Amino acid sequence: MIKKKRKYSADFKAKVVLELLGGDQTLAQICSKHSLVSKSVLNWKKTFLENASIAFNIDGAVSGFKEELSRKDKEVNELHRQLGKRTAELEWASKKLKSLDSDIKKGLIESELDSISILRQCELFGYNRSTYYYKPSEAHSMKLRLYSAIDDIYSDAPFYGYRKVHQQLLENGFKLGANRVLKYMNELGLKAIYPSKKVQTTLANIEHKKYPYLLREMDINKPNLVWSTDITYIRVDGGFVYMAAVIDWYSKAILSYKISNTMDSSLVIDVLDDALDKYGAPEIFNTDQGSQYTSEVHTQRLLEHGIQISMDGKGRATDNIAIERFWRSVKYENIHLSEYKNIRELKEGVAEYIEFYNNKRFHQSLGYKKPMDVYMSCNLRQAA
Repeated sequence: MIKKKRKYSADFKAKVVLELLGGDQTLAQICSKHSLVSKSVLNWKKTFLENASIAFNIDGAVSGFKEELSRKDKEVNELHRQLGKRTAELEWASKKLKSLDSDIKKGLIESELDSISILRQCELFGYNRSTYYYKPSEAHSMKLRLYSAIDDIYSDAPFYGYRKVHQQLLENGFKLGANRVLKYMNELGLKAIYPSKKVQTTLANIEHKKYPYLLREMDINKPNLVWSTDITYIRVDGGFVYMAAVIDWYSKAILSYKISNTMDSSLVIDVLDDALDKYGAPEIFNTDQGSQYTSEVHTQRLLEHGIQISMDGKGRATDNIAIERFWRSVKYENIHLSEYKNIRELKEGVAEYIEFYNNKRFHQSLGYKKPMDVYMSCNLRQAA
């Protein structure tokens, strides 16, 4: 059994050394008396004598200690300052990391890192650990493959309805029914682009009021006479996201847009509010009959601004041809060429394209002028 080492107070050590210096007892006697070893007593004596002068220069010793304490205080304060700075930097970095897209976060997590566990890495990124370990089911993977296949077919033949898309899928080796193709095309927001002789009035949502189409044979001869909007899907690794935009029919300028991982009312309301805040209100606002646009919150926002509401005939993508042509431009001139891997890359790339489209791209129907130049110059002339 290991004996615990005894600790002696400064007073006791001084007492033993003074006995030794008194010379009345031998070293052996003093050690026996106090149950000490000679080496310890001799070390105490040496330390005592080396510091004996302090007794005659207390002020100097205290001053030295004060200087040392002052220096240590400065070092501690500097360490606190640096710690505060590093803490602020880490908090800033942590917020930036947590704002990253989910797939980027997952790619940054290192499973082989010994110093930081996967759990702690997930906490630092604000990423759900169960999501990190999640493996898509075979059914989910198959659905994504079908989404991608449908996207490819539609890109080549946007005039195909779901039956022709179904036939092409069968020819490509997929086994599924036509109804599932229709369902997936609806989920992706895909509509065959072809004219129809008769406007159909089938209701998309019987609880929502529908409005008539106001643009037939209309002479759209100035900006802010007609705006229109729509939602399209965009494929990225791991799934699909949605983009909504507002376009001015006359100038073809994109007045607002937003990319989101969900297709709901907030997406269309956000782009509408952004356009209204930046450019005022149009006379007519045209949409399709999707539930996002027929919802009370969307139609009420338009009515509050005194805007007439126009809606495409059911199944008539050509009724909203201005925005449909823009979707084709942004996909063929940017998205399909860039093959964005994640939402962050997509948002950055689309932002650059919108800037190019509005301010640098020549538009044949505008006499090779640029959309935002036409939009702003016409508005300036009207204001004058």
